[in-house]
Amino acid sequence: MSEVRERYAEIRRRIDAACRRAGRDPATVTLVGAAKSQPIERLVEAAEAGLHVFGENRVQEAAEHREALGRRLGPAAARRLAWHLIGPLQSNKAKAAAELFDALHSLDRVKIAGHLERHLADLGRTMHAWLEVNVGGEGSKHGFAADGLVDAVRPLVALARLRVVGVMVIPPPGDGAEDSRRWFRRARELRDALAATPEWAGFPGLLSMGMSDDFEVAIEEGASHVRVGSALFGARA
Repeated sequence: MSEVRERYAEIRRRIDAACRRAGRDPATVTLVGAAKSQPIERLVEAAEAGLHVFGENRVQEAAEHREALGRRLGPAAARRLAWHLIGPLQSNKAKAAAELFDALHSLDRVKIAGHLERHLADLGRTMHAWLEVNVGGEGSKHGFAADGLVDAVRPLVALARLRVVGVMVIPPPGDGAEDSRRWFRRARELRDALAATPEWAGFPGLLSMGMSDDFEVAIEEGASHVRVGSALFGARA
């Protein structure tokens, strides 16, 4: 068994255990493999082990990974994979992102949503998106401010192609996984505040939160998608 396959099996075990503690069905949690700076061999091993959602930080690297995986796995297996952009998106990359990705976890401003909406309409595609919220108010991070979120994202309700499905957060650094718990709870509160407004009726309210160091706590607090990199693939190349 390859090292990545072993890591994948262990992460699935930990996801299942966290779900049991929270009284949740493990099928409600999607593992997103954060593939930034990883060699293609590790991505192939992860896909063969059962990973079907890959998260990318950069548009160009995603294009390279997707093409390489298609060659290595074959067209049928490659079509079963989903590609999620989990890093920030610049306006000049919006067209390429609309072509490449199935979902965007890092929607951080209304302007970029408008660009994506136009490109998706031209392509006849739709894309799911999470609102990235800067829950800690950190100057070094992207995202909508937590205060006033409902008003700030109201223009996104009318989008037809870019479909907002939830909230994404990256907690401020802490000394351990438990330090992230209050930020995950804050994300849930923000999600619930959106869902309670008439304009967001039917909002799926998915939560993209939790990474290698704290994904189990995130699951206990309601995460639907966990973005795991080093714990799955090992240290970046």
